[in-house]
Amino acid sequence: MAVRQALGRGLQLGRSLLLRFTAKPGPACSWGRPGPAAGWGRGERPGRAAGPGGEPRGLGLPDRYRFFRQSVVGLAARLQRQFVVRARGGAGPYGRAVFLAFGLGLGLIEEKQAEGRRAALACQEIQAIFTQKNKPMPDALDMRRRQGFRLEDYLIGQSIGKGCSAAVYEATMPALSQHLEKAEPTSALPGRGPDVTPQGEEGEQALGGPAFPFAIKMMWNISAGSSSEAIFRKMSQELVPASRVALTGEYGAVTYRKSKGGPKQLPPHPNIIRVVRAFTSSVPLLPGALTDYPDVLPPCLHPEGLGHGRTLFLVMKNYPCTLREYLRVNTPSPRLATMMTLQLLEGVDHLVQQRIAHRDLKSDNILVELDADGCPWLVISDFGCCLADERMGLQLPFTSWYVDLGGNGCLRAPEVSTACPGPRAVIDYSKADAWAVGAIAYEIFGLANPFYGQGRAHLESRSYQEAQLPALPESVPLDTRQLVRALLQRETSKRPSARVAANVLHLSLWGEHILALKNLKLDKMISWLLHQSAAALLANRLEEKSCVETKLKVLFLANLECDALCQAALLLYSWRVTP
Repeated sequence: MAVRQALGRGLQLGRSLLLRFTAKPGPACSWGRPGPAAGWGRGERPGRAAGPGGEPRGLGLPDRYRFFRQSVVGLAARLQRQFVVRARGGAGPYGRAVFLAFGLGLGLIEEKQAEGRRAALACQEIQAIFTQKNKPMPDALDMRRRQGFRLEDYLIGQSIGKGCSAAVYEATMPALSQHLEKAEPTSALPGRGPDVTPQGEEGEQALGGPAFPFAIKMMWNISAGSSSEAIFRKMSQELVPASRVALTGEYGAVTYRKSKGGPKQLPPHPNIIRVVRAFTSSVPLLPGALTDYPDVLPPCLHPEGLGHGRTLFLVMKNYPCTLREYLRVNTPSPRLATMMTLQLLEGVDHLVQQRIAHRDLKSDNILVELDADGCPWLVISDFGCCLADERMGLQLPFTSWYVDLGGNGCLRAPEVSTACPGPRAVIDYSKADAWAVGAIAYEIFGLANPFYGQGRAHLESRSYQEAQLPALPESVPLDTRQLVRALLQRETSKRPSARVAANVLHLSLWGEHILALKNLKLDKMISWLLHQSAAALLANRLEEKSCVETKLKVLFLANLECDALCQAALLLYSWRVTP
């Protein structure tokens, strides 16, 4: 029946097409003779008004059908001279054979397009449902919109870590005013700044348990000056993952003015850090400051210090450890390591969709928290080196060596590390972070990162060849091994995007029975997607806190795109067919 309908519909379209090319131009023929760009629009039937450029609106044949369409046009033009009489009469067997040929081809094209349209529509509807489900959970400061914009509002704990531009401390806010009245006063630190609670049993008891839900990042201010506006402008990249409320405090509302050419504000994502408060304040003397970073302190706190007396503070959720620290004491299973790699790809894809490049991905800048089952959830942090310019997007003009290419030179993608400056040189960062994820995957799967260290095993991104990449363990699934190698392709045209790479892992983890089909059709894929949607909705409702697998499925369905999903399926098929 389907073939009969396709042939019938195709015969009708073929007859209309042929008559269009054989009819004389006149008032009754609104389309006229075919030009070199003649064609049909998406979903449009013959006889409808033409859109801009002389093409009928609607059907819009995909690129893979364009050659066939052009062939049909050329064939029709040649047949015009030979079969014009028979075609108009429509009676001769020769004319019916021509109609059948046109009808078969065009009917199959229309049937294929109808299937594609159904699949795309289903993906859009699923995406709309799960986009609402994927909203971030409210943080601890959402209920206190007018608090937390002064350093004095926090109780500072011990140092969590420090990098090349900042130090991070654990922090909390008094839960209740009654708690503040009953709690014993804590001794103030030397110099200006908030009270600092001691670490240990006494400090935990005073706070009602080990409650340090926040991490405060104190930037080191060497060259930004002492005015709040100058500090915000100089350190604006750190504010890219800031929430809308984060900049509405005492200093943010007055001094931070977003210019048209300034950095973007990144919408929230579960795999990307969220800055909940940002403000400037005087630099305090925090624990370990005189031993860990004396040179960046202001002279009033350390005579030989070079820093200014005021700097930027960022308040975020406090995560238990970094990815490097987690991998130091844990060896995830191949399946769990695959899900960890998938989380990084989901975060990178969100950045790419917003036309932002992180440019400093490494295991020290990835934070980890564990769910109830002990599964790690990864969060990308530290946006100080990011590319988030409204005007440039992901295309960075590389006019001189003074242009900042981002941090962590070891994990710069080949298109970045091999770039040479020039008047028209431009670096495309659209797949640079995905390349870095491929390199970090070696660490996640228990091997040394091949782009770190020294010796024969050390590779440089500017000169390595794909054949030099070390093999992942045999215990790692074949699909994952192939994907890591694909992410580390030197040529960006051969490297999958973060979205396609994430879809590859989603299909590999949860779509094995679909991939096992010898003849996978879009209808079967949509049926599987609907099944996954129902399962994710049910699991999300039954679980008090969603597990890692459920959260990943929700992310996948919230970012569903039919074309990217088909590309991922084709990649998997090609890897499984080719030895």
